[in-house]
Amino acid sequence: MKTAIFPGSFDPFTRGHEAVVEQALQLFDRVMIAIGDNVSKNSLLSLKNRLRLIRRLYENNPKVECVAYSTLTGDLAREIGAQAIIRGVRNTIDFEYERTMAQTNRRLFPEITTLLLFTPPELADVSSSTVRELLQFGHDVSEMIPKGIEIENYIEK
Repeated sequence: MKTAIFPGSFDPFTRGHEAVVEQALQLFDRVMIAIGDNVSKNSLLSLKNRLRLIRRLYENNPKVECVAYSTLTGDLAREIGAQAIIRGVRNTIDFEYERTMAQTNRRLFPEITTLLLFTPPELADVSSSTVRELLQFGHDVSEMIPKGIEIENYIEK
C-alpha cells in the first residue's frame, strides 16, 4: 500500500490543504494527515479540535487518516511506513522553504521522498495565518475553509 504523510499545524485546515489532500489521493492509497503539536505556538484551535475538524471532514473516506505527533516528521513517516512526505506550495516563497526542508529530510531519511504539490491558483492567497487574522477581526472566512465546516464551533473561547 502506497502511503503518504501530509504534515502541518492546520490551524485551521483550509481549502488549500483540502486541495493538496485531493491531489495526494490521486497518487497514494492512503494519506495520513499529521498535525504537529507545537506547544510554543499560540493556536486558534486546540490540537483536540483540529483533530476533530479534520476527522469529521474525512469521516467517509477510508483512505484518509488523521493523527497528532510531536516527533520529527521523517520519524513519523518511517514509523507508519510512508513512502512520501507531501507538502503544499502556493508560491515561490513556499517553494524555496519547502525545497530546503526536502533536502534536509533527504539527508536524514533517504528512503522517504518529499513531493511538493501546488495548490490551484485560486487558492494561492489562502493560508491558515490569513484565516486566523480575518477571524480575529470578525470577517467571514467561509470561502477559505472546506465546505460544511463551521469553524466557529471549533474555537474554544
